[in-house]
Amino acid sequence: MPGASYRFGPFLGDRTSYRVLRGTEPLALTPKLLDLLFHLLDHPGTLITKEELFDALWPGANVTENALAQAVSELRQALGDDAAAPQFIKTVARRGYRFIAAVESVDSRQATASDAAATQADGADVRTIAVMDFANVSGDTDGAWLSAGIAETVTCDLRALGDFHVVDRWRVVEAARRTDGSLHQVAADLRARLMVVGSYQRNGGHVRITARVVDVISGEALADAKVDGPLDGIFALQDQVVAQFASELGFPHASTAAVRPRVRETASLDAHRAFSEGWLRLESLDIREIPQAIADFERAVAADSRYALAYTGLATAQLARYETTRSDNQPDQDLLQRAAQHARHAVHLDDRLGEAHATLALVLVSLWQTDAAAASARRAVALEPSNWRHLFRLGHATWGDQRLRAAARMLDLYPDFAFAHFQIAMVHVACNHLREAEAVLRQGAAVQDRQIARGGRYPALGLHWLLGLVRLAQEDLDEAMDELDRELRLAEPSRLYGREFAMYALHGRGAALLRKKLPDAAIDSFHRALALYPHHGPSHLGLALAHRANGSTAAATEAFAGVEEAIATLTHARPVEAAIVRSQWLAARGEDEEAIASLDHLLDEAPPGFAAWTAPVEPFLQQLNLNKRFAAVLGRLAERAK
Repeated sequence: MPGASYRFGPFLGDRTSYRVLRGTEPLALTPKLLDLLFHLLDHPGTLITKEELFDALWPGANVTENALAQAVSELRQALGDDAAAPQFIKTVARRGYRFIAAVESVDSRQATASDAAATQADGADVRTIAVMDFANVSGDTDGAWLSAGIAETVTCDLRALGDFHVVDRWRVVEAARRTDGSLHQVAADLRARLMVVGSYQRNGGHVRITARVVDVISGEALADAKVDGPLDGIFALQDQVVAQFASELGFPHASTAAVRPRVRETASLDAHRAFSEGWLRLESLDIREIPQAIADFERAVAADSRYALAYTGLATAQLARYETTRSDNQPDQDLLQRAAQHARHAVHLDDRLGEAHATLALVLVSLWQTDAAAASARRAVALEPSNWRHLFRLGHATWGDQRLRAAARMLDLYPDFAFAHFQIAMVHVACNHLREAEAVLRQGAAVQDRQIARGGRYPALGLHWLLGLVRLAQEDLDEAMDELDRELRLAEPSRLYGREFAMYALHGRGAALLRKKLPDAAIDSFHRALALYPHHGPSHLGLALAHRANGSTAAATEAFAGVEEAIATLTHARPVEAAIVRSQWLAARGEDEEAIASLDHLLDEAPPGFAAWTAPVEPFLQQLNLNKRFAAVLGRLAERAK
């Protein structure tokens, strides 16, 4: 509320002392920029028009729009924000600005004191440790996979000691990409007091590893390790690094010979290398890399047929390849069945491997075996409660409050994972809570844009598309078009889900153009969507409606026939989707009661979970909003999402 102080991102806006802090350091902001920021913070997530800002900041003065634009630009620069991929301040074209980051109100009297206390606590946390990639001193590309491989193993061994809060490796890599990559910048981003830095050097079949634990505040090296030996003994060498750390740090329970025993996934160096290379390909989410990733994982299981982790990689890669077909009317079910087979085999080989249960959960969701998927995901989380990937899969496998809780826990561990925001927004959309969905999507879209801009791991797509549909459902046609166009620019064909979300964005644009009474432009957009997915039923429907709007009866009839053909195919291959397309088709024909009955029947027959979650924002169901029976169906959908 006005008068409060606020936390947002890494900043504290302290109204009492009239300043903004990052940690303990105040930003250099003029009074006008502070007024602008506090006005935006007083109305988070709300469109603040240019006129409102003129009245608030320059009451009664004759000020040009350039002055406001310059003030916003300077404020963005001070916050480290980017107008092209905003994290804090989003420009709403021709209208004004919106503060899109999460904002927490705090008591002004306590804000500065609590912030200082938190900073001191962070500085005193000598048990938070992160491991950087190991430098490849020899520079040979054949051994480059060891850079991340050694860091991953050292991270696991440090966690096994039980004496540190160990930062997840994925978070370390992301921090290196969003900063300048220096030790101090990465440590500050992760709020880690201790960092492990090291290097390795290969010479034929021999390898030498050196590493140290550094206190980034004092600059002191707290522990050093130096090991060398044959490359085929790399597992033992990596464990010795942490054993030496433990000895020098004086842990009373640590052995100088080895860290406490843990399960080794494979004894085969070839299998471990193949798995590491496959996973690096897979996490890029580049569909061109998926076939080679599958080959890498197949090479890993060929080298060690009892390597459970490699089977999880193989299942995940085959699932990713299936996902490239999931929006086809007839997806590649053989790939999905093979993925399920490999995931189940991984569980059979090692029932204590959380990744095996989490991978099985992911596959079972695509098979619509949602109860079994949720059980597998819960098993994974029970085995490894702090693994963010397992929590993400738990969110994917569950629905309603269970999904929201899992996603919130996941984001605590890995804040820069945009897919989790999409998961949360799906629940809000299903509940027809569109304002809540919009707020989550704006935050997630900012994360998504930063991920893509810096080439981060697990780059997400879809958030701008869904935000566009939410705005379209609220009749904000201009912003809906802006968001759909943004999704279209980001959805590169080589990216996993790129072709799919490009098609969805084009379909959404066509629907928005129809609302704008621009049927010719809508026809072009629907044709572009069908160029990507020639049998997409809703786009054939949109094309029919656009042709009908400009009087092309024959063309409309032909497009309607494409809808009927799609429904016939979907009924056997994707029955949930078939029911949704059928309801849109019936609504377009004016058969509202039959359209509602189709959705009602779907909710009777669908397995537990997210079936029909897009119904509140489907453009070609909007005409049903005034029908009481449709409201009842949306009520049933919302009940499923509790």
